[in-house]
Amino acid sequence: MNAASNETVNPLSGIELLNTIYKPDVLQCLANLSNDEVFTPPDVVNEILDMLPQELFSNPETRFLDPVSKSGVFLREIAKRLLEGLKDQIPDLQTRLDHIFHKQLFGIAITELTALMSRRSVYCSKNANSKWSVSTFETPEGNIAFTRIKHTWENGKCKYCGASKSEYDRSGDLETHAYQFIHPGKKAFEDMKFDVIVGNPPYQLSDGGHGVSAKPLYHLFVEAAKKMNPRYITMIIPSRWFAGGKGLDDFRESMLNDDRMSHLVDFENSASIFPGVDVAGGICYFLWDRNRHGLCKVTNYYNDEKVEMERKLNEYSTFIRSNLAISILRKVTHSHGETGYLSSKVSARKPFGLATNYVPQNSGIPCWFIQRIGLKYADPALIDKDNPYLNKWKLLLPKAPIAGQTDFSKPVGFYYSGNTRIAKPGECCTESFIIANTFDTEDETISFRSYLFTKVVRFLLLQTVVSQDVTKRNFCFVPDLGKYSGAYTDSMLCKRWGISDSEWAYIDSKISAVE
Repeated sequence: MNAASNETVNPLSGIELLNTIYKPDVLQCLANLSNDEVFTPPDVVNEILDMLPQELFSNPETRFLDPVSKSGVFLREIAKRLLEGLKDQIPDLQTRLDHIFHKQLFGIAITELTALMSRRSVYCSKNANSKWSVSTFETPEGNIAFTRIKHTWENGKCKYCGASKSEYDRSGDLETHAYQFIHPGKKAFEDMKFDVIVGNPPYQLSDGGHGVSAKPLYHLFVEAAKKMNPRYITMIIPSRWFAGGKGLDDFRESMLNDDRMSHLVDFENSASIFPGVDVAGGICYFLWDRNRHGLCKVTNYYNDEKVEMERKLNEYSTFIRSNLAISILRKVTHSHGETGYLSSKVSARKPFGLATNYVPQNSGIPCWFIQRIGLKYADPALIDKDNPYLNKWKLLLPKAPIAGQTDFSKPVGFYYSGNTRIAKPGECCTESFIIANTFDTEDETISFRSYLFTKVVRFLLLQTVVSQDVTKRNFCFVPDLGKYSGAYTDSMLCKRWGISDSEWAYIDSKISAVE
């Protein structure tokens, strides 16, 4: 039954028609292909669309593009809103359907399979020119395009997306995952002007590195969307860009300094919006408004309650995701003296040049390996005798202290007696550890360790951490006190930095106790 016959037999409104067609809603329970290509539930899509000015859905001239269509859910939910918003201007249902699907909604699928899925979701038929389509097109594709293109290989990787040639240089019957929107060449609808670009881009692709190494992709789609200069952009992406990292430093700087960012909604636990999907560091979605300049409304959730604050995203070099943490950071950074922060003291990776997989020797320089190996030996020929860390007391920290934890809505531990080591002068370590600080005496080292074990300090560290690895730059908000003596406690630091009881309660809820 097509839309025209439906209106004759049973004159439903446009929104009633689609609600009838899409019950039960298979897209609400659709399984995800992988953590790299995550389908967006319809209720989340509507939360995202709610950020847009709603008058867009009452304007017959508004054009929408989803350049990363997987299930077609964004276009489908937009169609529902347009059908309702345009019913007074275009009263005839079939005329309204034809106008919306032909003139206002456009998509670029990421694979041949998702092209078929998207057309089925939007047009109710995998072929837009079939008699079952709610609006008939001259071609099977309609306005949801898919063109198979190839990567451009350079030194074993695609020069545009970083995909590994060994994995993605495929035969014609396999998907190449060379996404049209971020690769050169003639693009679908590239001569058109769009008011809104929406979507949930692929998150990453294997880059051929060791193990399961992968290169982030989502930022490339955001940047490509900005180049098209629409009125609005709204996308749902991983939150790991908050702290930069692999391929994301320039993107982070661009996003944090872009005062056209109107809204940013952040979820520490990706399962909050993608049930059953674990995306390390959480998920966020945003609204970019080309013609607006000002503060950004940041929304996050604490104990299932929405916490909102309008603020500058670039107040700090790393985006602080928690609104409740902002007041604490401001107090600490404003009251701290001139001794700097621990990011200037913590070592870089491989403080002694020894990789994680370095094989212990039978004799030589005492060396700390991963926990199950402990203190063994390293070849003296591999250790620079002038290494500034070698002849000092030092506190060693694991480079991945929260391995396996991706849900930051739960309390985080970081460091405790079992995963840290006090190394004596003359001892070294492999890449399994970084050096937190060095001292002339063991007492200073023990005192410093008590400082690092406080919940306040670990909370300050948490504000820059979005993955299992912790590097020197993650200590950029942890004050270096200069001299360390005696045991440090949370009550001592709360008094020192003016942290209130309610702020301490929040800190206490986010950081687990030291074992």
